[in-house]
Amino acid sequence: MQEKIPYKIYLEENEMPTAWYNVRADMKNKPAPLLNPGTGKPMTAQELAPVFCEELIAQELDNDTPFIPIPQEILNFYKMYRPSPLVRAYCLEEKLQTPAKIYYKFEGNNTSGSHKLNSAIAQAYYAKKQGLKGVTTETGAGQWGTALSMACAYLGLDCKVYMVKVSYEQKPFRREVMRTYGASVTPSPSTETAVGRKILAEHPGTTGSLGCAISEAVEAATSQEGYRYVLGSVLNQVLLHQSVIGLEAKAAMDKYGIKPDVIIGCAGGGSNLGGLISPFMGEKLRGEADYQIIAVEPASCPSFTRGKYAYDFADTGKVCPLAKMYTLGSGFIPAPNHAGGLRYHGMSPVLSQLYDDGLMTAISVPQTEVFKAAEQFARVEGILPAPESSHAIKAAIDEALRCKETGEEKTILFGLTGTGYFDMVAYEKFHNGQMDDYIPTDEELAASFASLPQL
Repeated sequence: MQEKIPYKIYLEENEMPTAWYNVRADMKNKPAPLLNPGTGKPMTAQELAPVFCEELIAQELDNDTPFIPIPQEILNFYKMYRPSPLVRAYCLEEKLQTPAKIYYKFEGNNTSGSHKLNSAIAQAYYAKKQGLKGVTTETGAGQWGTALSMACAYLGLDCKVYMVKVSYEQKPFRREVMRTYGASVTPSPSTETAVGRKILAEHPGTTGSLGCAISEAVEAATSQEGYRYVLGSVLNQVLLHQSVIGLEAKAAMDKYGIKPDVIIGCAGGGSNLGGLISPFMGEKLRGEADYQIIAVEPASCPSFTRGKYAYDFADTGKVCPLAKMYTLGSGFIPAPNHAGGLRYHGMSPVLSQLYDDGLMTAISVPQTEVFKAAEQFARVEGILPAPESSHAIKAAIDEALRCKETGEEKTILFGLTGTGYFDMVAYEKFHNGQMDDYIPTDEELAASFASLPQL
């Protein structure tokens, strides 16, 4: 049995973690392994080596080590913007007239504008340590691409970003931030790759998806010597790096004797939600405490609430390993709405296993309701939130209003993953009444499920 190691020994005096927490070490039911689509057998480190960096592969496959020390070079970078603020939303509480106490962990206080930098610098560091020339990746709304561009610029690595076409067109300023950091940015699907050309032939005029962009980025990495592919969400290694969010939040709350009753995070691929809940979920898994944990996803891309728990390709072009996750099918291309980085067909295998085990719940919310909550939050808390984060804000407000009705004095913690200052086209469409609440039909999902791999 794994000896329990108190997480506090891995905190500096300023409460910044010195080790990442691996929630898999405390999971009785481990997430299912990645499978080789050709053989149907678990992927080995050797098979993953052409795609990922060596050290990141080790982290991806490690289900047993509870704490993994953060290299000093990464800690030095983190100190530019960490620890990030844990804020009590006094003004929002007053506006809602709720007895609930609302806290949010704000990850937008860095140049990339989001939590994505926590993993970007780690992945870029290991690529540099391995002696690589550069990395390739995909990005949805652009936060991950921006963060990786910044990390690569800092370390002197080349960075190639495939940006979902609808976001490339809707978010030109975030695209230009990436280029400012020296990255090349290509709208996906593109004609640059064989898989991009195939997708365009099958879906003329498509606005793209994260699944499409992943396929192109993987092909670009594996066809160039000295390059590897890096991913901003979904993977075990990413949730590991993002655990700094939850470790800091828990340290701050413990310091003041605060225990959250409800923990809420937006969910697309799972990086921010997994990072926020990790130490709290660890306590829950070990039987030390209990929390209500809620994943909030867009109604237009409802992996948890309407997906199937099955092995599926992580990308549209079917060039990646198979992952067991809640999925809408790798061929599912979401409507070109503004859920941005939440427009991914699947969910983290770690979170999928925890959800399937009943350790957390999930809800889906329509887009216009999300932006109403974003606007309400901005007006009273002074931060313009990213559309992704606003899904969590919507759920937190609803929970606080339920407390108002029942008189319960719950403590609510949610993740504010970043700022929305590059998402003004979305806010403009909302204010002009041009935003639709697209929800896929059962028939559309059934057609996508039909293409799930038959193992």
